[in-house]
Amino acid sequence: MFFGLSDEARELRDGVRDVLAGACTPATVRAAWPGGDAAQVDRLWGALGELGLLGLLVPEAAGGLDLGPLVAVAALEEAGYAGVPGPLVETVTVVAPTLAAHELLPDVLAGRIRVAVQTGSDAVPYAAAADAVLQVDGGVRLLVRDDAKLEPVATVDASRALATVVGEGSPLQVDADLLPARLGTAAFLLGLARRQVDLTVAYVKDRKQFGVAVGTFQALKHPLADAVVDTEFAWPAVLRAAQSLADGDPDAALHVAMAKLLASESAYRVSRVCLQAHGAIGYTTEYDLHLFGKRTWALAADWGSPAQLRSELATLLDLNPRSAT
Repeated sequence: MFFGLSDEARELRDGVRDVLAGACTPATVRAAWPGGDAAQVDRLWGALGELGLLGLLVPEAAGGLDLGPLVAVAALEEAGYAGVPGPLVETVTVVAPTLAAHELLPDVLAGRIRVAVQTGSDAVPYAAAADAVLQVDGGVRLLVRDDAKLEPVATVDASRALATVVGEGSPLQVDADLLPARLGTAAFLLGLARRQVDLTVAYVKDRKQFGVAVGTFQALKHPLADAVVDTEFAWPAVLRAAQSLADGDPDAALHVAMAKLLASESAYRVSRVCLQAHGAIGYTTEYDLHLFGKRTWALAADWGSPAQLRSELATLLDLNPRSAT
């Protein structure tokens, strides 16, 4: 079976790429860090709303585009390449579909408000900069910011605006599917990996040592090539999982877990190799590489760390050893 992108998906992906090239520069990503220009991030989210990106999985009758998981992962991979700050994956895959019949939906789709997602842990990504928190744990509740007690938490990627959330929101009579968020994170990770590779290739072509570009050295070429091959293997797994979700495949959870595992490990490997290829400059906050590397480190463990995913896959594939009887 062919799991490639449709013409519609490719057109949307290209449109997202063109918009984000101007609307989400590294300066925009930096603006999401503490002390940054919040208005710049607000403008970006307004642009995402105008593009229709936030309603990709929302039914047309509710004001969305209803283009399905394959289109969504294509768009989110491009968003990862740009390093879009804020709960984009959560909004596209969980928040907007869950609030499809809620009065807040128009504001969510327009990018006027941002909603974080809490799935059990008190520490919630993007909660410190969100207008509300969608609590998905033993039911679905919506907690507005004014009713929540928030305490910012230090994190390696400060653009994630992590905060502990204390409070219980108003219950919603809806269900929330979290599988698309795990898959969307996998796609976003592969976009981050691609951006780091592009930054690194440009750097090693320009950086000279012993009179030649360092990119000609096998000690750099081979690790970079191996890391890129890993991401190339991960992308078909993401597409397969997206097709499974679209088809309602009973093995969708298995396919999504595989996709997230491959994406997490390959993107993390790319991040390490790219950092090493840059040498000391790669560790500086003034250089753009860290904006994408630190997000990779955080997301590789989000929505299921590699260790957790392996355990899940062992259970789903019935590979756990049985006790002797």
